[in-house]
Amino acid sequence: MVKAVGCGSTIRGFNPRRSPFSVFDSLLIDWYYIFQEFYFYQNIKMARYTGPRIRIIRRLGLLPGLTRKNIKNRATSPGQHGKLILTKSKRSSLSDDYRDRLFEKQKLRFNYGISEKQLVSYYRQAKSEVGSTGNLLLQLLESRLDCIIYRLGFAPTIPSARQIVNHGHILVNGKVINIPSFLCQKGDLITVKQKDQSKRLIGINLENQQQKRTLIQRRMKRVNLTKSRFHSLLPVHLSVDSESLSGKFLSPVKRKDVLVRVNELKVVEYYSR
Repeated sequence: MVKAVGCGSTIRGFNPRRSPFSVFDSLLIDWYYIFQEFYFYQNIKMARYTGPRIRIIRRLGLLPGLTRKNIKNRATSPGQHGKLILTKSKRSSLSDDYRDRLFEKQKLRFNYGISEKQLVSYYRQAKSEVGSTGNLLLQLLESRLDCIIYRLGFAPTIPSARQIVNHGHILVNGKVINIPSFLCQKGDLITVKQKDQSKRLIGINLENQQQKRTLIQRRMKRVNLTKSRFHSLLPVHLSVDSESLSGKFLSPVKRKDVLVRVNELKVVEYYSR
């Protein structure tokens, strides 16, 4: 509890000569401070980020899963004394190596909308399996149900896909799954609930995404560009049927199909230090 140090009972509002209700007033002040601490603690423990997303992009770089917004007229990092984006300042409170590892770890956290505890759990699971820990970590994150809904085109961002899953619009192998962190396995079939509201919502999102994919494919025929540069294209490890509003998880994601630009080795170094 927050207490005034060195000021006695003047700041705390306790003065028996002034009012007979001073004791009651001091109790109200104490409960006010307790409520403030409880409210702050609850906000810190929230798993999903609900703050300004442009601020995160200005700090960490492009995160396609977090938001569709872009930074057109903002060339500096957030804060009153912001520096130019993607440039290192002369003085920093963090060492360069630790700063790079921390930023790469934060990219995964904010792009996939997970907490620090969840990311540590995914890292330990990837470390216990045979293979490259960084690639296995990305495969676990990309196999989350909310991420698959976003990559299929059923939602514009991962936070919106998380809301769609929470509201029970999605079925996996014929069963309603309302847990965004559900890990899909090879061969799982993702369908939409047989309700007009669910079909209308996801149908509009998928139609908009299909239009973007068509325009990109037309441009790719004119210019020799790689598919991995575009966020709207359907990745190889997924298949979608626009008529039945269904998709299928074919295989774990390949490293080149991961949208977020992250150095997964830095993340492994961060947690293995």
